Amino acid sequence: MEVIIPVLIVVAGSFVQTAIGFGLAVIAAPLLFFINPDYVPAPITVAALTLSLANAWRFRHSISLTGLKFAILGRVPGTVAGGLLIFWIDQRTLGLWLGISVLAAVWLSFGKVAFRPTRGAMFCAGFLSGFMGTSSSIGGPPMALVLQHQTADFIRANMAAFFVVSCIMSLLMLSFVGRFGEQHILLSLPFMPASLLGYWLAMRSVHLITSRMLRLGSLSLCAVAGLAAVISYWM
Repeated sequence: MEVIIPVLIVVAGSFVQTAIGFGLAVIAAPLLFFINPDYVPAPITVAALTLSLANAWRFRHSISLTGLKFAILGRVPGTVAGGLLIFWIDQRTLGLWLGISVLAAVWLSFGKVAFRPTRGAMFCAGFLSGFMGTSSSIGGPPMALVLQHQTADFIRANMAAFFVVSCIMSLLMLSFVGRFGEQHILLSLPFMPASLLGYWLAMRSVHLITSRMLRLGSLSLCAVAGLAAVISYWM
């Protein structure tokens, strides 16, 4: 019974990410952290990798490696920096960082910041995604901001392709710093089918939900979860 709620959270996050290109970790990580801190960042990253493989295959014809290579180059030092961060801080401080990351993502998403996917912007987005993704599992917002003015399929395809590479990098780094072992693998197992269920549901029902409804709903949930994570640090 204790795994049902975490699985449902991953299903919901996977549904949102399939619909808009990102959102699994932003929605799921703070909630899962409250249930069991060991769910973050490794098990949720495994779920994101599983989901990203499915989305990358589904939208493979819209993947553009030209811009992605600069984001991946930036992801490498960002991954190392994020891994060092979680090596140095404790679980309680990680919860605070997680909450701050979510609130920052919500603030940027509501803002009117406009970026173009230039080489420099993609490199910087890749670095920030690596830093945030490895330390807190929330690496989508920087890339989403840079790609936000592209077509829907382009965003889904290239975000998914980037996440495949970045999740693998994060898991390797987490393994190196001792945060992805046998215990985390066992916790990850239920999340793999859960992420695919969220993907399946989104592909068959996302047309019934307007993008505005989904965006506002997910951002509101993110804000509540992120605020709760920050408040819990001081309690």
